[in-house]
Amino acid sequence: MIRKTPDEIKIMTEGGRKLGKIKKELAEVIGPGISAQEINILTEKLIKDARGKPSFKMVPGYSWATCININEGVVHGIPHKRIVFKKGDTISVDLGLFYKGFHTDTSFSVGVAPTRTQVKFLDIGKLALRRGIKKAVPGNRIFDISEAIQGALETNNVFPIRALVGHGIGRNLHEEPQVPCFTRGKKERSPKINEGVVLAIEVMYTKGKPDIVVAEDGWTISTKDGKIAGLFEETVAVTSNGPVVLTT
Repeated sequence: MIRKTPDEIKIMTEGGRKLGKIKKELAEVIGPGISAQEINILTEKLIKDARGKPSFKMVPGYSWATCININEGVVHGIPHKRIVFKKGDTISVDLGLFYKGFHTDTSFSVGVAPTRTQVKFLDIGKLALRRGIKKAVPGNRIFDISEAIQGALETNNVFPIRALVGHGIGRNLHEEPQVPCFTRGKKERSPKINEGVVLAIEVMYTKGKPDIVVAEDGWTISTKDGKIAGLFEETVAVTSNGPVVLTT
């Protein structure tokens, strides 16, 4: 578990604010008739304007600034031109920013002209993320974050995806520790959270069973039963005063 210095967290805070602003702009653009490719192109422009680089394009073999998932898509969806949003769709967008030597990472999900059922489903994911973030304090363990997220999901009859996890983040996009949105193993064996650690806390969940399938493109991961999935993520710094969300 890599602890960051105050100066490093300051840089990540600056990058996180830039990424948070980009996230909000993207959420406002998503609507009927917009394609995943258009969102990706806009993301690249906004990241360039922010004097950063797309973190995801630094992942070997991946050529896009975003991962965009639709309905049963969970993560790593390629933003193809042929994916055009329509009323009733659930869209998730995952994006990362590399700025002054450090990565930040965030995800959000929205409904396209959403129904009440969609809004409720997405609100559960937001709640679970908030609950998990509250547990990111010195002295707690990663298990505490996982337990809070899983509890918020399952109490509301949705279920965490168990094959995927959140992660530490910093000079590398993916660092230790892993941060599951579900409990595994014994709490006392879970990594202890220290001040200075920065985590990408990620909630991946579904209305159905947590089993997943990988598409032929080798990237896109979807629910096996075709049930709707949701995705929410923030980059969070652990400080002596509690968790600080950097990507707002």
